[in-house]
Amino acid sequence: MKIVTFIQSSDNQINSMSLESITAAQEMKKMCNGELHLVIFNTNLGNALLEYECDSVIVLDNSQLQSYNPLFFVEAFNQINNQINPDLFIFAHSYETRDWVPRLSARLDIPFISDCTNFSFIEKFIFTRPIYQAKLNQNILLSSNQAIISYQAGSFSKDNLISENSSLNTEISCDLSSVNNTIRPEEKFQESSSGVDLTAAELIVSVGRGIGKEENIPLAQNLADKLNAQIGSSRPVVDAGWLDHSRQIGSSGQTVSPKLYFAVGISGAIQHLVGMKGSKCIMAINKDPNAPIFEIADYAIIGDLLEILPKLTENI
Repeated sequence: MKIVTFIQSSDNQINSMSLESITAAQEMKKMCNGELHLVIFNTNLGNALLEYECDSVIVLDNSQLQSYNPLFFVEAFNQINNQINPDLFIFAHSYETRDWVPRLSARLDIPFISDCTNFSFIEKFIFTRPIYQAKLNQNILLSSNQAIISYQAGSFSKDNLISENSSLNTEISCDLSSVNNTIRPEEKFQESSSGVDLTAAELIVSVGRGIGKEENIPLAQNLADKLNAQIGSSRPVVDAGWLDHSRQIGSSGQTVSPKLYFAVGISGAIQHLVGMKGSKCIMAINKDPNAPIFEIADYAIIGDLLEILPKLTENI
């Protein structure tokens, strides 16, 4: 079985979620005794992938792939499909993936199983994905000859990447001269004036309705500044207009997997948990000892956050 994994990059950095998808692909390769090929469009980062265990690294050196454009990306993968004929395409479930990979699915006429969190293998792959705002898990048995899979942030850890010297594949090329470029992409979400991409943050201090009022937000911001962390929030804080929507984490916001997630005054509704349950370490402050957030927290602090945050920040 041949597996091709796309490595997304921006600002000359490899997307953290793409590294997680390599971890998944390496496990899949081992289970099915297959081949794994990594594909990247950034020529400056190709050598960085050579340290990860795979059968080859494919770097497509084409100026039209240096900036995001779904039409060029789809045609590039169409030609990769013609030359390699992989059984599985693996992607991180990022904003870009959600935008252009459905086009690829339609172009190649193969199914796209999106937002997966796990898989198993018994003669054939079975993929697990959450449905109904993560209230249920759905298992999908792969019966087609080819498929496209995307993995949710935090489903796998980049710390589990297998290191082994691999080699560049210089035989794969693409010609994009036939593409009629009718799309003019605007600025990416995280590049807007007020937007922020929390998926790349390693430390997040997230606030919920327990913060009480907008005037208390600086208490959490001061802690975040001390930790060099990003500020996130649950939906009620955004709905109240206390923080920008780009800070929202959960089923209707961003999905994050930082090394530390500090939940401040967040009760832990399922709609929020689905966006941060992949965090490596979860610390929570809440005065309600029965708050659902404590069911998944590694460290629980039961008390008044308005008293705890200033003292904690001061000691840090």
